[in-house]
Formats: sequence, structure tokens, C-alpha cells
Amino acid sequence: MRNEFDFAPLYRSSIGFDRVFNLLNNAQRLQAVDAWPPYDIVKTSEDSYRIQMAVAGFAGADLDITQERNVLIVTGQKSEEKDVDYLHRGIAGRAFERRFELADHVRVETASLTNGLLSIDLKREIPEAMKPRKIAIGDSQPQTTPLQIDADKQQVA
Repeated sequence: MRNEFDFAPLYRSSIGFDRVFNLLNNAQRLQAVDAWPPYDIVKTSEDSYRIQMAVAGFAGADLDITQERNVLIVTGQKSEEKDVDYLHRGIAGRAFERRFELADHVRVETASLTNGLLSIDLKREIPEAMKPRKIAIGDSQPQTTPLQIDADKQQVA
């Protein structure tokens, strides 16, 4: 049994959260989750993450990593070996595409392939304009002297 949530009431009372609702709707629509290749997501520090994917049998030239806006796409396409006659083929070498939704201001720093483990390091960099800033509290009294209105002076002759 699959429950689908209706986010329409939230659209009526919130502004600027369209992307969040789209992410939630997309997550509901995922049918069969492909579990290959297996991967881990590790939080290495407050603003740093690492994705580790087990891609045994793939060389660096067989893998492609692309970041498009807030989506990280990892694809693998193994080139077929010619003149190889397998008696048993147990190491998966099928093509794959894995997508990761990234939060705003998250970018890929590095990627490496060691012993069949693809590691992708990510970092969240918040722009200076969006970081919290300290507001100085000033004197609430105005520094200028109040204006005075001079009364009409009568001249005595």
C-alpha cells in the first residue's frame, strides 16, 4: 500500500518553498529503488560530506561525474572487452546512473577512485551575503539638537 501526500494546502500558505515540495513529490514517486552500485554518504564535518560508491571492475575512464545545478549525476559505462570468453561472470559490469539531490551551495571538491571505491568529496559553501552577521546596537538618542521655532519678535520704535 502506498500513501501519497497532498501538498496543495502548503502551497497556499507558503512562499518560496516550491523546490522543497518538488523534492518531496519526487521522493514519493520513486518506484523501485535500484540498489546498484552500493554507496555510503558520510558527513565528514559540519559542512563537508563524502559519497563512497563500490564500483569494482570500473576504471576511471569508465566513470563520469557531472553536477547540474543541485543534482550530482554519477554514471558508469564499462567498455566491453573483446576476445574474452567468460566461464563465469560474477562481477557486475552493467551500466548505471545514480543521481543525488544536493542542497543549495553544495559543490563537488574532489573525486578519486581507489581499490574499486569511488570517493566524491562535497562541501557546502554559504555565500557571505547569506551568513549570519552581527548587528551593532547604536545609541537610540538622536545626535542632532532639536529644531526650535523662533517667535515673531516685535520691534519697539
